[in-house]
Amino acid sequence: MYHIDGLRVDAVTSMIRLDFEKKEGQYCPNDQGGLENIEAIEFLSQLNKAVFSYYPNVLMMAEESSAWNGVTSPIHEGGLGFNYKWNMGWMNDTLSYMELDFSERPYQHNLLTFPICYAYSENFALPLSHDEVVHGKKSLLNKMPGSYEQQFAGLRLLLGYQLTQPGKKLMFMGGEFGQFIEWKDQEQLDWLLLDYESHRKQLAYTAALNRLYLEEKALWKRDHDLEGFQWLSADDNHQSVISYVRNSSKPGESLIVIINFQPRAYEEYRVGIPRAGRYIEVFNSDHLDFGGTGMLNEESMKAEKITWHNQTHSLGIQLAPLSMVVLRKQRPQRRTNQNGDTTKTSRKGKQL
Repeated sequence: MYHIDGLRVDAVTSMIRLDFEKKEGQYCPNDQGGLENIEAIEFLSQLNKAVFSYYPNVLMMAEESSAWNGVTSPIHEGGLGFNYKWNMGWMNDTLSYMELDFSERPYQHNLLTFPICYAYSENFALPLSHDEVVHGKKSLLNKMPGSYEQQFAGLRLLLGYQLTQPGKKLMFMGGEFGQFIEWKDQEQLDWLLLDYESHRKQLAYTAALNRLYLEEKALWKRDHDLEGFQWLSADDNHQSVISYVRNSSKPGESLIVIINFQPRAYEEYRVGIPRAGRYIEVFNSDHLDFGGTGMLNEESMKAEKITWHNQTHSLGIQLAPLSMVVLRKQRPQRRTNQNGDTTKTSRKGKQL
């Protein structure tokens, strides 16, 4: 059974700006002398009011490509009243970066770091849309540079980066299993690719990412809160590695994300850690089950009192080529003694 979760309103900028893609003399200001299309703004406001009055839990998303203020603000505060705005800047910068040859990435590092500067200005959705896999733009998988194996690693990296960034997620069909050719609206997807191991493992990776998202509150609990994101390292452009923290409402739920955008491995990549304690790897895109090389951090790791990335503690982790590692502070285990009392213990069984 199919249903509609909501509506995406296309090309909102062309509706609300009288000067959109017009030269001087091709448009007239409104009655107040401004560039706003007052009638179009009123229409969109009334549209959102009407939809939410009948279906209060649906999604209304705006494809709006300018810096127009208040697209997702409430109507009574002067906004357009959408739930979400497609983050076109994030999509364009991210895909431009991912298509770069590995040797060029250190010089375009800002494409990864700039989008966070405006990530909290609206309620954003991060789209990997149909517009980017048609008209000669190539499929997501085929955009990736490098060998066959590196292309799959790059796609895993792209989806992992998207999922761990602030904002809701949208991915057009076919990206989940690595369709090689562009989308064709008159044909079905190339499901036959699932006869091949690499594509089956890509699909398993996407499913595992979705499970991670559901299980880890830090990935969505504070999506629209500035305190929900913290850079650890935004300037390691020479190695093309970024690291950041996604915070939840509880400190023990925070996640540390490290992403390596180069096809080189690190036996010990040091990353700053905000809090002392032991840490475990909860996700690694290089797992064999996903088509990776299996370069994992399988044991718990104790944060060392070595200042790094402006943090008081740090860890040295294994970081595979073109991989994403997600760490979380190890949670105390609960054990029941002979009297039926529950106590917290460390991994080694020591009572806390």
